[in-house]
Amino acid sequence: MLREDLSRNFGFLVNDVARALRTEYDRRVRELGLTRSQWWVMNHLYRNPGLTQSELAEILEVEKPSVGRLLDRLEAKGWVRREHDARDRRAWRVHLGEAAEPQMRALRKRAAELMGDALAGLSAADRERLVELLLAVKANLARRTGG
Repeated sequence: MLREDLSRNFGFLVNDVARALRTEYDRRVRELGLTRSQWWVMNHLYRNPGLTQSELAEILEVEKPSVGRLLDRLEAKGWVRREHDARDRRAWRVHLGEAAEPQMRALRKRAAELMGDALAGLSAADRERLVELLLAVKANLARRTGG
C-alpha cells in the first residue's frame, strides 16, 4: 500500500492551519460573548459590507434560514442591520450596525495578535512571500472553479 507523508501534504496542511487558527481565535474572542458563527458573519460583513443574506449563506456554507436566524440575533444586539436592496426589494443587504464598532475593534485586535503569534519567527519578506504564494494558489483555484 502506498503511504505518503501527509504531514507535508499541502491540502491537509492548509486545512490543519485554518482549523488551528479558527480554534485559537474562538478561544481569544470567547470573552466578547460571540459565537464562531457570529464573529464569522461580522468579519465577512467588515470585509464585504452589504452582502445579501443569500451571499452570506453561500460564503458560510449554511442554509439561508440558518443565516436568517443568526442575523435576527445579531440585529437584536444592534450589531447588524438589514436594508432592502435598491434594485430588488425582495433581497436584504446586510451591514454592520453602529453597536458593532467596539466588537469589531476587539475582534480585529485579537486577529492581529493571533496573526503575529502564528507568523512569529518569519521575516517580513517570508510573511509577504507566504501571502503572495497563497494568493497565487487561490487565483489558480478560482480560475478552475469560476470563483
